[in-house]
Amino acid sequence: MAEKIIVPFGDPILRKTAKPVTEFNAKLYKLLDDMTDTLYAEDGRAGLAAPQVGILKRVIVMDCGDGLIELINPEIIRMSGEQSGPEACLSFPEHTGIVKRAQYVQLTTMNRAGETITLEGDGYLARCIQHEIDHLNGVLFIDHIKGSELYHDRTNKKVPLLDVLRLSRQSI
Repeated sequence: MAEKIIVPFGDPILRKTAKPVTEFNAKLYKLLDDMTDTLYAEDGRAGLAAPQVGILKRVIVMDCGDGLIELINPEIIRMSGEQSGPEACLSFPEHTGIVKRAQYVQLTTMNRAGETITLEGDGYLARCIQHEIDHLNGVLFIDHIKGSELYHDRTNKKVPLLDVLRLSRQSI
């Protein structure tokens, strides 16, 4: 197992659609393990999608406070309610924006054994699931921010959202 380098905003891979996992083998298990090492390498990390480590596969690892969750080929099948709250991204560190998401999600996904399971998430977990699945579809949290409500975490200064959007789409 090894920690992977997280791809920064501006890298074109973050705007591509990830491919479904078709083989459950040692290569997939190593990817899941390496992504888990990367997720836990620093405190405060909630989720990581494979495109964020340069791999265009539909794989996510998350820990939103209740332990590790691995998602393989996840698909949201139901959403309801609404919540707005702060989001950040490991690919754009030290920046936070207010994003509107569904309050509740239900999804199908596969586990390491290749079994299809159904999961539910509410509140913060639902937010994390939606954020990470967006990464699999080439969508970034800044695409959901309204106005210019993106802030630098240390200085609390507003960051011009248009500049960030240009950076994130420069190679599309």
